[in-house]
Amino acid sequence: MHKPKTLGEYIIENQNDFQYSSGELSRLLSSIKLASKVVNHEVNKAGLVDILGAAGDTNIQGEDQQKLDVYANDVFMKTLINREIVCGIASEEEDDFVIIEGKNRSHDNKYVVLIDPLDGSSNIDVNVSVGTIFSIYRRVTPIGTPVTSEDFLQPGNLQVAAGYVVYGTSTMIVYSTGFGVNGFTLNPAMGTYYLSHPNMKFPDDGNIYSINEGYYVHFPQGVKDYLKYCQEEEDNRPYSARYIGSLVSDFHRNMIKGGIYMYPTSSKSPQGKLRLLYECNPIAFLAEQAGGKATDGYKRILEIKPKELHQRVPIFVGSKVMVNKLEEFMAKYPESADY
Repeated sequence: MHKPKTLGEYIIENQNDFQYSSGELSRLLSSIKLASKVVNHEVNKAGLVDILGAAGDTNIQGEDQQKLDVYANDVFMKTLINREIVCGIASEEEDDFVIIEGKNRSHDNKYVVLIDPLDGSSNIDVNVSVGTIFSIYRRVTPIGTPVTSEDFLQPGNLQVAAGYVVYGTSTMIVYSTGFGVNGFTLNPAMGTYYLSHPNMKFPDDGNIYSINEGYYVHFPQGVKDYLKYCQEEEDNRPYSARYIGSLVSDFHRNMIKGGIYMYPTSSKSPQGKLRLLYECNPIAFLAEQAGGKATDGYKRILEIKPKELHQRVPIFVGSKVMVNKLEEFMAKYPESADY
């Protein structure tokens, strides 16, 4: 029987694809793999120990931090810092980016990482899947100097790698370095990730839409019209509504089965709710690498020039045919583009 490839083997075999191959990006991906196993262990025993509920702190977004958020943030930060393979990290849980100094106070590493350590953490105490989302860029400031905000405020089309970990019924790492999307499933008995979903692709069309319809009255008119379209009895419609409320889980399901995930602006969240740098850019990068599409309703997510570290944007991401149809409805209301 053919033995499946491990994530470690896959990373090493493919490191020559990188334009600046020095092994640094490979070591960085290996560090994320290691940290994800530690977090996975803690997430899976969350129901057994007193780790539920809020930590008592509030993050930069004003949201209560769940204790596991804080734990996951610490694990990823420490793993990346201790291995001295990045020159800077920005986390959704931190107010500002962190400058990393190597040995002898040097700043010789080439990459910065942006991370949402535990996406969907409000679902922890009800045992629903949560995830980690990461995004990797080459720094743009001179090597040997401390990183600045310029290194982090890059448009998503300059990402060199992005991915997510989904801590679910099985734990998976799904990532891309710009050469397609591959998924690796953790064998908990071995503590090893194996290639289980090679060359993942969005179906061109789908029949699932994922949105929090409880906010319907607050949505822009173009989104309301598209939702009515999804619910009409015609052709292959009505579509199925599936919404977990955990971006990684909703996106992962739709990539496999075909669908669209939507988090629009609303009168409650006039800029949208999801963060461009920690959530939308990495998810959009993966979507495009898998043959899907990601838009803010009017323009490609990956072309948005970030203005600030915790910037929010609306996002519509998924199967191309469904996203194109959504954009048709949005185009009727160009005033909504001024979010």
